[in-house]
Amino acid sequence: MKNEEDGVMEHIYDTIIIGGGPAGLSAGLYASRSRMDTLIIERAKFGGQATTTDELDNYPGSIEGCTGTSLSKRMKKQAEDFGTQFVKEEVVEVELQGDIKTIQCKKETYKAKTIIIATGAYPRLGGFKNEIELRGKGVSYCATCDADFFTDLDIAVFGGGDSAISEAIYLAKFGETVTVIHRRDELRAAKSLQEKAFKNPKIKFVWDSIIQEAKGDEILEGLVLKNVKTGELSDLRVDGCFVFVGYLPISDLFKGMITMSERGDIITDEEMRTNIPGVYAAGDIRVKLLRQVITAAADGAIAATHAEHYIEDKFN
Repeated sequence: MKNEEDGVMEHIYDTIIIGGGPAGLSAGLYASRSRMDTLIIERAKFGGQATTTDELDNYPGSIEGCTGTSLSKRMKKQAEDFGTQFVKEEVVEVELQGDIKTIQCKKETYKAKTIIIATGAYPRLGGFKNEIELRGKGVSYCATCDADFFTDLDIAVFGGGDSAISEAIYLAKFGETVTVIHRRDELRAAKSLQEKAFKNPKIKFVWDSIIQEAKGDEILEGLVLKNVKTGELSDLRVDGCFVFVGYLPISDLFKGMITMSERGDIITDEEMRTNIPGVYAAGDIRVKLLRQVITAAADGAIAATHAEHYIEDKFN
């Protein structure tokens, strides 16, 4: 759609999707298949957090050896084939009220009838001393990015959920040993992942413990662990520490505009609608029980479908 303002023809998209992870790519595919004029804006890497996953064997129908990166590439191509446009840009400001929404990026300004927010989440910090100072110097948040640096070395993994255990299994392919540090006395990961981890001779476990401090000057040399039940401190000699203790929503851009949870997740209904007409949220950015590629993709499809219905009712 073109909008004539002050004698200048201005392009207005049917929908702009902010974020190019599984939720955004799925939304792009469904929107473009419905003949909507669709743009996806992504500031970093298309595929989002999914690209940090080495094995994606819990996505229904995934081929053997499927990775987050390979699946993301196929999803992006599907959306492209149906006409989705892509821009590598960082969004700096949004105006979501009114019939036409405005997205201000560093280089360009874009307008649309509907917006789908799919900005995802980022890794939560472990919260221990010297974590920031040693980030990238032995402390990491992405196994597929950094595992190769720790070949034949001793590695720690902080966390006990699906991400932590699946990444511990992956890291065991590279490291001499992998020590999983968990604040509870049992894992929260899926039973199938637990079984794989417990059977792996390279993987050890330290229960009821947290990391209190990362030690080292220019590079990680070890960790100080604290038993949460006894308060006892102990040293663990490791060369690498991978932190997987959850994710926080990337939602600062929308604070004060959209209804959110206390921690910043966007609240939607089952149709992915936010409190602002014509604005939807999909994927890890929204309040939800399960944060997986499959649920992100489903969110994106639902958001795009209801954005189409909104446009039909509002503009036609």
